[in-house]
This record gives sequence, C-alpha cells and structure tokens, in this order.
Amino acid sequence: MAAARPTQCSAKGCRRDASYAIVWRNPRIHAEDRHKTWLACDEHRTTLSDFLSLRGFPMHVVPIDELDPADRPSAP
Repeated sequence: MAAARPTQCSAKGCRRDASYAIVWRNPRIHAEDRHKTWLACDEHRTTLSDFLSLRGFPMHVVPIDELDPADRPSAP
C-alpha cells in the first residue's frame, strides 16, 4: 500500500491533492492549545467540515498555502 502524500486529501479513499486545511479539536479530550489538521480537496471540503460541525467540534478552514507551518500534518 502506498503511503499518503503530505498534501493528500484526508477523506477515506481520496488520493487528490488537498486545497484546504481543516484545523479542529475535540473539546472533550483536547486542551484548547491542542488541535488536529485534516486536509481536504475541493470535493471533500464540505463533507469533512460538516462531519466536524455536526459534532460541535471547534474548527476553521484555511487554504492550504495559508496554513501555519505548526499546523501542517506530518508525513505518515
């Protein structure tokens, strides 16, 4: 199985390059200074954002070029 590229969409089965970063946290288990980053292609931006929003997770979406280097996900 090929490793995911660092800028590959986080949606299951998607291999497209990401255009957006969704920075989020689960307030029940993460302190306010801890967060996770999902990457999303144009097609999956809304789906991934809606998934987090429905659960009440704080999040924000930024174009991947504007993502703070500290928020970039590391390569697997």
